Amino acid sequence: MSDVTADGDGRTGADDGGTGGSDGGESAFTVVVAAAANLGIAVAKAVAGLISGSSAMLSEAAHSVADTVTEVMLLTALKRSARPADEEHPLGHGPERYIWAMLASVATFVGGAVFSVYDGVHTLVSGEELGDPLIAYLVLGVAFLLEGYSLRTGAKQVRREASRLRVPDAYYLRHTPDTAVKAVVMEDSAALIGLLLAAGGLLGGQLTGSGVWDGIASLLIGLLLVYVAWVLGRSNAQLLIGRPLPAAMRSGVREQLLSAPHVTDVMELTTLIQGPREILIAAKVDFRDTASAEEVERACEEAQARLRERFPSVRRVYLHPTPGRGQRRRSGPDARR
Repeated sequence: MSDVTADGDGRTGADDGGTGGSDGGESAFTVVVAAAANLGIAVAKAVAGLISGSSAMLSEAAHSVADTVTEVMLLTALKRSARPADEEHPLGHGPERYIWAMLASVATFVGGAVFSVYDGVHTLVSGEELGDPLIAYLVLGVAFLLEGYSLRTGAKQVRREASRLRVPDAYYLRHTPDTAVKAVVMEDSAALIGLLLAAGGLLGGQLTGSGVWDGIASLLIGLLLVYVAWVLGRSNAQLLIGRPLPAAMRSGVREQLLSAPHVTDVMELTTLIQGPREILIAAKVDFRDTASAEEVERACEEAQARLRERFPSVRRVYLHPTPGRGQRRRSGPDARR
């Protein structure tokens, strides 16, 4: 008997086990807000860094440039991954968002972390001449407000989605496959911490007359960006390799399959997250031996409907009718003897 395949459009629901994603338009708005804020901040920080002679401010400028590049890549990811399935890409383009998001994490590392660490080490070794820090303080204050607004936009989306899925905010942020929102929240949080570090470096230089504090601040900003790039890179790598559904949700999928008519066992279950709202389920299922081909087909349709009702992010269901373990033993070579 050939595979019985069920497919259809997914919907966002309240029982996606922490894997559901927000609407693509909302994610795009969150990214656009972050990109606009970072672009203006990057220019202001660079000017302030040159005038004040602060390596921490220049590191923060590199940080904002890296964040801007990151957000451009995330917007590209959202646009390209939203393309519908076609003959050349029968499972759609969902995973492409994770390729661009991975490149965005590399941009954070190369454009922000490497420059900041280098500039911090250079300042500690060679020293620096401190200029007037007033403009740097003003820029830091304005940047803090803008970054705070951008973070607020991302955090509101996280809270809304976590509430819809009935999971803690931190759990949603850690496990969500919507890596665009995850990147914005993490990078804006890192930006606010980086601004405080830069202000601390400026203040330390003012109080002591030494550029060492500024160099330390720059170095800490670089290490912070290394951590952010590592977390985002790891999340996207897991999704590119193929991340299954959480264990609790896999148990729920198995339960729904077993509750379908004529199903006696689920011998093999494969689940795959293809995007924030794209889940693929494939299973080898043992049906009652007395079930007719028509009953098996109807059972597959009902199993599909039950899965989508409980887990609306399920986009594709592939069920393979397979003889049970005992039946396979009876039908093997020894059964002829």
